[in-house]
Amino acid sequence: MDNGLMMQYFEWYLKNNCDLWNTVKKDAAKLKTLGVTSLWLPPAYKGAAGKDDVGYSVYDLYDLGEFDQKGTVATKYGTKKDYIAAIKELQKNGINVYADIVLNHKFGADGVEEVTAQEFNENNRYQMIGEGKVIGAWTKFTFPGRKNKYSKFKWNWTHFDGIDWDQDAKQSGIYKFEGKEWNGEVDTELGNYDYLMGADIDFSNHEVYEELVNWAEWYIDQTNIDGFRLDAVKHIPSSFYRDFLFKVREDTGRELFTVGEYWSRDVNVLKHYLDDIKQEASLFDVPLHFNFYDCSKAHGAYDLRRIFDGTLVKDEPIKAVTFVDNHDTQPGQALESFVEDWFKPMAYALILLRREGYPCVFYGDYKGIPHDKIKSRKQLMDKLMKLRKTKAYGEQHDYIDDPDVIGWTREGDAEHKDSGLAVVISDGAGGTKRMYIGKQFAGAHFSDIMGNAKYNIKIDDDGCGNFYVNRGSVAVWVRKEPAGK
Repeated sequence: MDNGLMMQYFEWYLKNNCDLWNTVKKDAAKLKTLGVTSLWLPPAYKGAAGKDDVGYSVYDLYDLGEFDQKGTVATKYGTKKDYIAAIKELQKNGINVYADIVLNHKFGADGVEEVTAQEFNENNRYQMIGEGKVIGAWTKFTFPGRKNKYSKFKWNWTHFDGIDWDQDAKQSGIYKFEGKEWNGEVDTELGNYDYLMGADIDFSNHEVYEELVNWAEWYIDQTNIDGFRLDAVKHIPSSFYRDFLFKVREDTGRELFTVGEYWSRDVNVLKHYLDDIKQEASLFDVPLHFNFYDCSKAHGAYDLRRIFDGTLVKDEPIKAVTFVDNHDTQPGQALESFVEDWFKPMAYALILLRREGYPCVFYGDYKGIPHDKIKSRKQLMDKLMKLRKTKAYGEQHDYIDDPDVIGWTREGDAEHKDSGLAVVISDGAGGTKRMYIGKQFAGAHFSDIMGNAKYNIKIDDDGCGNFYVNRGSVAVWVRKEPAGK
């Protein structure tokens, strides 16, 4: 089997031209040739801002670009028909599709309800401010444009535990509804990080659980997606997703690969969450992203021997989805921590060419981010993605033993002709690293496909070679015999 490779096929500032699904459909065959095996697509349902909504301000989970709601039929990315056509084309090309699932909150309510609530300290969610009072809460979701199609469920304040706006007083704040408690089993930041934004869903409400399970099974039936990307899981009780995923898989008979976004630099927090959900999902390796970010900011003063320290891919490689950047870390976003451009080739080599982890490449790196004048790295990434597809197989030998120059080799396997490679990375002065790549290559010649070295090297009788890398760059050595040999 070929190596797995996920691509996040969107960035925050895509044009609001309702055309992404059509673009995905056109790109499917090309993505397959590059080695992409799965696509993470953005939220497909109607957001509060209509076609201007990136998809995270969720209004109606059942409106996949089918109903005239929030001033539009299509979402930012297209219509339901376009979405399903894109999924079919991707799957026809052997590419799995993961749907972005945002269940933490809702926005754009159809009506206000008068609810007794207490205001809480934004920085300490256990500290109440003042006395309880009646507020105007945007918690009434009736979806008049859908007219009960697919679901007759109507949301009211009892299905939420808090909100951040009092319509009566025209005042913002963190308001918890009377008789409600912040959900447990969430991140302990700010005391209790249940509340994030909008009308915060109460996952202890059984009606909510049943409706969300029904919706997920409807969604799978309608779209035939292959799995989920779960948004903001640190704000949702771990037991909810543990039970939800088990139930949906059981009812649908589908494997449904799932990866959650738990935004924490602490690998122990991520491992604890995996235990709490009984390993029902993988997680994005946020600590690894921050190691890349810190290294890029250090401009050579980072100890590369520590690049995998405190990461999920080191401790739980089977559950780690590795990434360099995403829509949250790109410039201008709340979690901005964009890896500097000079280090991107090294970072992508570190996730694409190693045995451990399930790598996810970012659309904003691949196609660029015009909003911030960030250029496409397509040529570089095409090369590295193809290397993953064709060469990065077999036993791995690590040489992560120097603060400035690290490397590893892959011996290749019988299933992939001419597979095997050697990677050398430097964040400072370049150098040569003697590494073992396998006695089966004794006498063979290797060339640096990245263009660092203009010469070939010969593997010695012990199966070792002296692999070179330039200053602040990555070299990837693959077998290439001289012409005529």
